[in-house]
Amino acid sequence: QVQLVESGGGLVQAGGSLRLSCASSGVIFSINSMSWYRQAPGKQRDLVATITSGGRTNYANSVKGRFDISRDNAKNTVYLQMNSLKPEDTAVYYCNVNDVLTRVDYWGKGTLVTASS
Repeated sequence: QVQLVESGGGLVQAGGSLRLSCASSGVIFSINSMSWYRQAPGKQRDLVATITSGGRTNYANSVKGRFDISRDNAKNTVYLQMNSLKPEDTAVYYCNVNDVLTRVDYWGKGTLVTASS
């Protein structure tokens, strides 16, 4: 059974920082790309950042230079360091994996990030 469990969300003032974590189980973490998505109220879910099994990263234009995605294969965990947070970053942040072996998409339940102005 695949589980993705996010943590680290909360309320922060604009300009502040938060670090999200996503602990994975049930997939071979080290061979999979991992992604963070976010969904603001009334909006679609959008890709924020991806890190490949080899450590290559990709970011949405809106977060480039402010967010940093990383992974610890020994802990089966992916992180999202969020700096210089803006009110428009307010959203529920979801961890995602598309299992390279089964091509099944898995999602965590999400963690709420609120950046107040």
